Amino acid sequence: MKLTGKKIAILIGPGYEDLEFWVVYMRMIEEGAEVDIVGVEKGKEYKSKHGCLTKAADYTAAEVLEKDYDGILIPGGWTPDKIRRDKDIIKLVKSNYQADKIIGLICHAGLVAISAGIVAGPATGSLGIKDDLINAGGSWVDKPAFRDGNLVWGRVVKDIPDYCRELVAALEEG
Repeated sequence: MKLTGKKIAILIGPGYEDLEFWVVYMRMIEEGAEVDIVGVEKGKEYKSKHGCLTKAADYTAAEVLEKDYDGILIPGGWTPDKIRRDKDIIKLVKSNYQADKIIGLICHAGLVAISAGIVAGPATGSLGIKDDLINAGGSWVDKPAFRDGNLVWGRVVKDIPDYCRELVAALEEG
């Protein structure tokens, strides 16, 4: 198991993209990582975008600001637009980015990266946020997944296998 001993936070909120959350969560667990689910409200059961699945937040971002994570992972869907408004979510992402921890971003998760002020190089995600990423200082890359420094980018749902491979490699290395 490549990620044994690694600590990861996956951010959650209303309308998270089902597969971008669950497949990534399961891959991290499968590789031996310890995973915390972090949301705006502790204990709240968040419904997925398609309403079929729910998952509760173990912690609020404020509760884990000082926790030593190896990576912060953000699924797409409607969650990024909701959680980017929370100052502690932004602090958590920004402080971990500045500490050279892995930040995983897929689909609309780039919206959180924009709010955290960490978009400055190659970026990808849903075509719907292409202009936002460019206007924030990113340069659009139309690839399934890639790593740029401590940022791991994934485009959309169909690219989850590539995104997970990049995440596991980056987290294993870090």
